[in-house]
Amino acid sequence: MNSPRRTRSPHSEAFKQSLIEACSEPGVSVAGVALANGINANQLRRWMRERGIEPPELFCQPLRPATSEAIGGFVPVQLTQSTHVPIRLERRKGAAVVTVDWPASSATACGAWLSEWLG
Repeated sequence: MNSPRRTRSPHSEAFKQSLIEACSEPGVSVAGVALANGINANQLRRWMRERGIEPPELFCQPLRPATSEAIGGFVPVQLTQSTHVPIRLERRKGAAVVTVDWPASSATACGAWLSEWLG
């Protein structure tokens, strides 16, 4: 069984050179240029190296804490449970509308009632 041959898309030297030149613009990423032109960024970096042009370094700024406190410790956060917002159930049938407001503080009871009501 013959395996399919891998075909390569030949790109002209002018095409390669135009992409390499685009990468030399300030603030332009090699990956962005490659993606915009439908090629792999590693391919574009290889074309640059083959021509003696060193691809720009990937630059990532280190994360800095927003405060002077050390990062990594557990910080407990107190969540307040809002019990004044009701659970609202609405059922429409024809022109009739039935609305039930149930206190969220007793959501378990609401679920039991609804299960019983739906039978």
